[in-house]
Amino acid sequence: MKKFINITLVILAAFLVFSCRSDDDTVPEDVHEHDEIGKVVLKLTNKTDPADVQTVSVISGEVVGHLHLTVGGTYLAELDFQIKHDDHYHSSDEIEEEKDHHFITYNPANADITVVRAANDIVRTDGNKIGLKTEWKINSTQPTGKMNIKLIHGPATVNQNYPSATNQLGQTTGGETDVDITVDAH
Repeated sequence: MKKFINITLVILAAFLVFSCRSDDDTVPEDVHEHDEIGKVVLKLTNKTDPADVQTVSVISGEVVGHLHLTVGGTYLAELDFQIKHDDHYHSSDEIEEEKDHHFITYNPANADITVVRAANDIVRTDGNKIGLKTEWKINSTQPTGKMNIKLIHGPATVNQNYPSATNQLGQTTGGETDVDITVDAH
């Protein structure tokens, strides 16, 4: 009889433990939350004339400035994505912190600009460079020359060597476009 009571108590304890489980123990779905990028600053420095520094800002979609590029010149280009807080902007570290979730593509129009991702650019764990720091070689340009720059979040695949290893405009599949800007480049 004592054995029967002990077995009954064990079964009752097990029933109480499992019946007290709630659905609150489930793992919440991962939701990507990030601040909105409100300003992008593109800074180009002429490699042969460091005094030749050009800056273009894109604030809430409005382009401020344009680039006057020298054919035959090579420029060090840096992108700074900024978040607005109250009445000022500050640089976002999110892209570097989440390097495997971001990638930048470049697409010149009416301009022959070769883009190479810089040696000091941020490298993703897949070996591709994000594209925050690049070098632009200006082969030719027209008065209507433009450069389109996209920041892609969560791409399924990335290829820094598109269309080639010597012209790394970049290509992605999947993901969402966090930033899509076009600046004058002539």
